Amino acid sequence: MPDNSVVLLDTKEDGRIWIMTMNRPERMNAMGGGMTGELTKAWEAFRDDRQARVAILTGAGDRAFSAGADLRDTAESRARAVAGEPPPPPAEPQRNWIPLAERLNMWKPTIAAVNGYAIAGGFMMAMQCDIRIAAEHARFGVAETRWNMSGGNWMAPLTRIIGLGHALELCLWGDTQITAERAYEIGFVNQVVPKEQLMDTAMEWASRMLDLAPRAVRNIKECLYRGYYLSPLDANALGQAIEQNLRGMKDSLEGPRAFTERRKPVFRDE
Repeated sequence: MPDNSVVLLDTKEDGRIWIMTMNRPERMNAMGGGMTGELTKAWEAFRDDRQARVAILTGAGDRAFSAGADLRDTAESRARAVAGEPPPPPAEPQRNWIPLAERLNMWKPTIAAVNGYAIAGGFMMAMQCDIRIAAEHARFGVAETRWNMSGGNWMAPLTRIIGLGHALELCLWGDTQITAERAYEIGFVNQVVPKEQLMDTAMEWASRMLDLAPRAVRNIKECLYRGYYLSPLDANALGQAIEQNLRGMKDSLEGPRAFTERRKPVFRDE
């Protein structure tokens, strides 16, 4: 489980909805202080919890979702390197959760509630989620070329979300920040709401997921992510292989039965 000082964790609906909050508001929730490793722990715990169905990622306060890498820390570490000084030993081995779906086999649905600036690494973290809901005042940008920072390793999959042209606009012109409305227009954001409605809206999306069959949801998410890079025939074969796990499930009986009986199904992931 995460360290409660840098990543706050709350659960709703008997542990089926998880809310993870990046908690460094004094540094615009920048990814320092061990936050990357703590988020990895949180995502792994969510993935492995049988009760957990859907997660919401957000930032503390209403100024920033996350400003990305803590450039003060980066400047200090690079200055030590130039001076020939050894870097301080990490508190624990660096742990990485990017890309979230493929690296951690995260096939449960995830939602980013973007409550302010999502810049550079903050943009990257919002990008990892399946659904992005933004407050009206949110701003998005990929600033790596402005500060000579690396990032091409995580930017490549952006083209499957917004296409090559929009990805080039954001990633090459690093001094560009776009509004939440513009992010919605290019397909990066799914919904834009007033900031006071952000978490309620994210919870509405999450709550809708609780009525759906969790195994089917995980299967289809994996097919969509992995199948994007395959030919249609290979993607078809992948889907057929993955969905063999629906056979013999109680939920596979419950779905058609509930439809026939004109009632809401009760799925137990069994």
